Amino acid sequence: MRILYIHQYYCTPEQGGAIRSFHLAQGMAAAGLEVEVVSAHNEPTYQTRWDGKVKVHLLPVYYDNTFNNWRRIWSFYLFVKEAKKLISKLKLPDVFFISSTPLSTGLIGIWAKKKWRVPFVFEVRDLWPKAPLEIKNIRSPLLKKALYRMEYLIYRSAWKIVALSPGMQRYIQQRVPSKPVLQIPNFADVDFFHWAPDKYRNRRFEKQPLTLLYAGAVGEVNGLDKYLDLAEAAEKSGKNWLFRLMGKGKYLPLLKKEVANRKLSLVEFIPFGNKNEVKDQMRKADLAYISFLPFPVLEVSSPNKFFDALAMGMPVIVNFKGWIKDLILNHEIGLYQEDPHGSELLPALEKLENNPDLLEKMGRKARVLAETEFNKEAAVDHILDILEIQNSR
Repeated sequence: MRILYIHQYYCTPEQGGAIRSFHLAQGMAAAGLEVEVVSAHNEPTYQTRWDGKVKVHLLPVYYDNTFNNWRRIWSFYLFVKEAKKLISKLKLPDVFFISSTPLSTGLIGIWAKKKWRVPFVFEVRDLWPKAPLEIKNIRSPLLKKALYRMEYLIYRSAWKIVALSPGMQRYIQQRVPSKPVLQIPNFADVDFFHWAPDKYRNRRFEKQPLTLLYAGAVGEVNGLDKYLDLAEAAEKSGKNWLFRLMGKGKYLPLLKKEVANRKLSLVEFIPFGNKNEVKDQMRKADLAYISFLPFPVLEVSSPNKFFDALAMGMPVIVNFKGWIKDLILNHEIGLYQEDPHGSELLPALEKLENNPDLLEKMGRKARVLAETEFNKEAAVDHILDILEIQNSR
């Protein structure tokens, strides 16, 4: 079977960022499928490369997460336009596997289905347009109607739909009750991220302070003011804990300015890095911090860094409600920051600082959850089931 995998933001582990598409494409190829990826990069010319057995087409469509709304829309439009041109020159696949965001990639599937009657699987990574409409409080009835109409047409036209969380799955099933909607969350790469229980067992906080790490996007939706609030509460209480922030995004300069204005000496900024550099920072930290603004639409997200932390055997702090918070509390693998000022978390963090064995127990449970519920191989097997392929690996 031949698969054409469409994802505008396809990344490799060496590049860093979200690498779900890389692993799924590699898993499909390992199962004997012929896989080609159509993506984009910020270079001025079209290029190709091979990631193992997977051929990757890189279209010259510039994108940066600091773009304003109109520049983003233009980038989305250009990708759809250039992808159509390229696909018309390639050998037709048996199935298109199309991943959002942005939602506009689904228009490629509708076009290909009409033109060649080739079915497509649509993978929903975020609920667009619901998320941007709610977060930005867009009120234009015409714009809302047009965007929700586009969403519905994409869902209705898809052969099958993949959702990354239970909440996404429920939402899409309500939109298109007749379509099969399968849930495949982001996964934990338990081969790449190594669990080291001795890290906590032999921990000496008098030599290195309790360390919290945020590693991820620094955008509007991430709500990292709460992270700074927690750092400020710790500083006011006389703690010497470290709050490390590793990432990139539109709001990074504003965040640095806020740290300077508040004179927060416990916050340290680390340049964005690839997966190896993220792993290195996780190895040095005690807890991972995952952050989103308090919008219901963000409670159904499936953040990559949460699953990286599970694989690393790290306890996790979240500041938003939803299925991730429920997983953390039900499996006793971390803490929930409800108070926006963070002061209610200080006693719990003090307890962990005074009892490193509790960190080790949380970390052990996180790793077990990664291995049993969210391993990479299971995700690939589910994709192969969706494509109705017998896995011969």
